[in-house]
Amino acid sequence: MNVAILHYAAPPTVGGVEQTIYYHARELTRAGHHVRILAGAGAPFDPRVEVVIAPEFSSRHPDVLAVKAQLDRGEVTSDFVALRERLKALLARLLSNVDALIAHNLFTLHKNLPLTAALYDLLPPSPPLSGAGERSFPAVLAWHHDLAWDSARYRKDLHEGYPWDLLRRPWPGVRHVTVSAAQQARLAALYDLPPEHIAVVPPGVAPARFFRWTEMTRRLVSELRLWDADLLLLLPARITRRKNVEMALRILAALRTRPSSPQPPSPATAGERRDISPLPQRGRAAGGEGLFDARLVVTGPPGPHNPANAAYLQSLLDLRRELGLEGAAHFLYELGITPDDDTLADLYHLTDALLFPSAQEGFGIPVLEAGLARLPVFCSDIPPLRETGGNEVYAFALDADPADVAGLIRRILEANPAHILRRRVLAHYTWEAIVRHRVIPLLERR
Repeated sequence: MNVAILHYAAPPTVGGVEQTIYYHARELTRAGHHVRILAGAGAPFDPRVEVVIAPEFSSRHPDVLAVKAQLDRGEVTSDFVALRERLKALLARLLSNVDALIAHNLFTLHKNLPLTAALYDLLPPSPPLSGAGERSFPAVLAWHHDLAWDSARYRKDLHEGYPWDLLRRPWPGVRHVTVSAAQQARLAALYDLPPEHIAVVPPGVAPARFFRWTEMTRRLVSELRLWDADLLLLLPARITRRKNVEMALRILAALRTRPSSPQPPSPATAGERRDISPLPQRGRAAGGEGLFDARLVVTGPPGPHNPANAAYLQSLLDLRRELGLEGAAHFLYELGITPDDDTLADLYHLTDALLFPSAQEGFGIPVLEAGLARLPVFCSDIPPLRETGGNEVYAFALDADPADVAGLIRRILEANPAHILRRRVLAHYTWEAIVRHRVIPLLERR
């Protein structure tokens, strides 16, 4: 699909709208669409994204400012008409081969009314207010960030009639989008439309940029689709028998069922350990219950000093297959990856908890690292980890039932508001998820 994105300005101009354009363009391109940005200011920012700068699209162009001053006084002059016609001809040329158009703020903001009027004249199906011709597009999304008629600070600049009325009526054949339910309600009142006729598509976050991931981290997240997981556990260790990785695999298998969760535990009081007491055996999920997509990332290679570690790795791979965890238990060694320090730090920040079931440790540095990363720690109840983690870790006996440990992990995380919010953000508010699940269906009119 050929998608055009139209606004007064484009990246690297700083602003919320420009940030939205940046991520929409990149994610649409990643999804296989061709994107052409049409703006009055900005510059190319991605070799895959076409950027066309037309200075008169800007809200700050001298001709636009001169006409705006006239319009603010209520004067619709020949200057307005001439600029509208120039912009209309330019738009017609730039939109000649697009399949869909996303226009930001032009439908409800008065910063470049000649551009708004030019776009209106080009869109179907009814004759435009100005009496000019019309043009058809398969899909038009009006992205509303600001509503001039709903703002007291803009009221003095607005007047009855054309072209100001273009900013307070729904245009035929256009799908309207706001960034929040509150904005949806305001636009519905302005347009006198049922709110459900207006889509809500929020802005998002970019974890890779926010956390400054290494290229290796980006590769891991992309290849393993780690953000698609419901829960990510980290086991940062070499593959040796004393690390008890098989226990982690069995806990993971138990987590991937989704029984109803028990009540969250009360916080530990001073001097009270958070060791688990036996929990009811829950077994595999029944009939209609789907799998909970829990994942485990094991970071290290087989230990180099014991030839038996290669056989141990093979036994773990056999157990993984037996438990049906081929797409859930990720041994980075299989990918030819040994994380450097920066990538390992990234893994602490992108996972939900540390799972460290070691049978023997001299100290337990991963517990300290998890503490720095604010990760909940679920570890074996052995003296070095007890000494390192104190009352602030969730310990389990080496002979604990994996289902009981899985129940502990579920209870703790499901009672943690920060974890719940994080999971909601990752599921619904990354730019990738927003474009894939909300923007593209709107463009395809689903």
